[in-house]
Amino acid sequence: MGRVLTLKIDGMTCAGCVSRVERTIAAVPGVETVAVNLASGRARAEVGENVTGGPIAAAVGDIGYGAHVVDATRADEGMAAEMAMLGRRAALALALAAPLVVVAMGRHVGGLRELYLGLLAERQWVALEAVLATLVLVLAGRVLFAEAAREARALAPGMSTLVALGAGSAWLYSSLALAAPGLFPPGAAVSYYEASGVIVALILLGRWLEARARGRAGAAVRALLHLAPRRAWRRTPAGEVDVDLDDIVIGDEVLVRPGERVSVDGVVIEGDGTVDEAMLTGEPIPASKSPGARVHAGTINGTGALVVRVDRVGAETTLARIIEMVEAAQAEKPPIQRLAERIAAVFTPLVLLTAAATFIVWLVLAPAPALPFAFTTAVSVLLIACPCAMGLATPTAIMVATGRAARDGLLFRQGGALEALARIDTLVMDKTGTLTEGRPELVELLPDAGRAGAEGDSDALLRLAAAAERRSEHAIGQAIVRAAEARGLALPEPEASRTVPGRGIRATVDGHDIALGTARHMAESGVALSQATRARAEALAAQGRSSFHLAVDGQPAAILAVADPEKPGAAPAVAELRALGIDVWMVTGDGEETARVVADRVGIAPVVAGALPAEKAKEVQRLAALDRRVGFVGDGINDAPALAEAEVGLAIGTGADVAIEAGDVVLASGEPLAIPAAIRLARRTLRTIRQNFLWAYGYNVALIPLAAGVFYPAFGLLLNPMLAAGAMSLSSLLVVLNSLRLAR
Repeated sequence: MGRVLTLKIDGMTCAGCVSRVERTIAAVPGVETVAVNLASGRARAEVGENVTGGPIAAAVGDIGYGAHVVDATRADEGMAAEMAMLGRRAALALALAAPLVVVAMGRHVGGLRELYLGLLAERQWVALEAVLATLVLVLAGRVLFAEAAREARALAPGMSTLVALGAGSAWLYSSLALAAPGLFPPGAAVSYYEASGVIVALILLGRWLEARARGRAGAAVRALLHLAPRRAWRRTPAGEVDVDLDDIVIGDEVLVRPGERVSVDGVVIEGDGTVDEAMLTGEPIPASKSPGARVHAGTINGTGALVVRVDRVGAETTLARIIEMVEAAQAEKPPIQRLAERIAAVFTPLVLLTAAATFIVWLVLAPAPALPFAFTTAVSVLLIACPCAMGLATPTAIMVATGRAARDGLLFRQGGALEALARIDTLVMDKTGTLTEGRPELVELLPDAGRAGAEGDSDALLRLAAAAERRSEHAIGQAIVRAAEARGLALPEPEASRTVPGRGIRATVDGHDIALGTARHMAESGVALSQATRARAEALAAQGRSSFHLAVDGQPAAILAVADPEKPGAAPAVAELRALGIDVWMVTGDGEETARVVADRVGIAPVVAGALPAEKAKEVQRLAALDRRVGFVGDGINDAPALAEAEVGLAIGTGADVAIEAGDVVLASGEPLAIPAAIRLARRTLRTIRQNFLWAYGYNVALIPLAAGVFYPAFGLLLNPMLAAGAMSLSSLLVVLNSLRLAR
């Protein structure tokens, strides 16, 4: 495999654009593989060592798109400008289309007609419509016509072609009717300017809303980059020197002070401490580190200075590989083919052929004068096949569904996620922060069996333990302090306190010598643990709980059990998912024993434990290779690659920003029961979209023969262009009303 080039592609609007750009780049000599991502507007190409971005950009430019090479990890600087441009264009179109509708439709409302005609003559009102509609098409909608021209040059008509034909033919017909009404049969010289303006305004509004939903596609990578410090303390014979990370090489020794982020991957050679590795494992309890232990860039050193010998830097670090996996998964994820584009690929050419055939047939067969009759029927075909309802079929359903979802704490980052979520049959779930609360809590305090009055002094023992940990920033210490505060215990200041990194704490509280920590810490503090006490600790471990020993004045006093409790809705959510026919898996970075305990409690059978970020993503790939449609639910930085790899990623909104940005759906509340609710809504939405398309296309297709004059020779039936526009409007109205049912 060669190098990877990342290019920003300008001008893509649909799945057809993606296909054309992919085919063009793939044809460039030296390009091995290519994947184009519509959401991020980027192409990721694997190329030979001697291939540059110039020929690729030139080839893409030849088919009407813009392209330039960018740094794969650089923020998309043009996204804000593009969003602002789309917003201005949509606002301008709506501002002009609104008075156009008032002018055009108001004259046909009962008593208002006399008021209108009292101000201006009918022809003057139509001239005003012409001015407003022309402004919409020229000032706001010219981009649609440019895209239609590009589709025509590529011989691949799509939605832009339909929009341009629908709006353009309505404008052209109306302009001819205004300028030369004598060309038309009696009663046919009418105006459809409002149809042309409203079509353009609605399409531009939909594009702006879609751009807003996908506008932060690169935020996951940017958030990951912020985790890596750019400087490090390199140890030299003269002392520690603050250097740029680019100056660090393999074999250097780097000092990591308490509270700092680790800047490299390497092995600890000096010091003892704890490191928060939640970004890798999802485990909220910091890991103990001593000489020989590995540390990773981006993790946080808690207590104790560490000296690390560097063995990976730059692109080779675990964090850099996570970034690469997120980017690769986002680029290679197959774009969800929009139903509108698939049908339009066939529908548009058929409509064009039908309109042309209609014009030619009636030009030959119609009685003189044949030209107006032929033009009227051809325009009627284009109007009845106008893409307004087709263009509304998906966005209205998605807008209503996502609005309803937002009220329930479900945030869909893009409309395509609804379709993907509706089709999943397998859901892979992380444990920590997804099924569990995501932070350790004191769940049990067991006074030592040999202690006098053991069952009666748990509050007194908790008070001593919490006082010793009062100033600690360790996750376990904070859990003990929270538990004491929840019981309303007054905590005295420790008279002396000393943290033993990776072991525990020693303190003097109310004149008592307090030792709290691991069994090893007890041994080092001269505290002898009985066999019964050790057995109780092992029993707690079998339940997925971490146990810590408390000694007072050199004697065992209690065992404190800490665990990450399951969320109340976890088990009911799994049951509902199963009822929906979804196979539920757990993939977690936690140990086997803890993972099995939680899985049994919430009702999940297949469990993969001890999985690092790459392994989580590979598990998603493995299941997808079995022809499963896989969704992934997670909340941590370590879940970002799997979230991006899955067909649809559901991110817990209370988790890490990176996970939220990598996910397609954000569960803002963090409540597991929101997951089956989201799937039910997605399935309803997909059904509604299918109904919309069935109506939009079926209704128009059924009336195309009438518009083309097929029934005129036998029955004298001919669809007047005004009725064609009305039928189009009715089709759009029914699509919108059907979509609004999702709000219930």
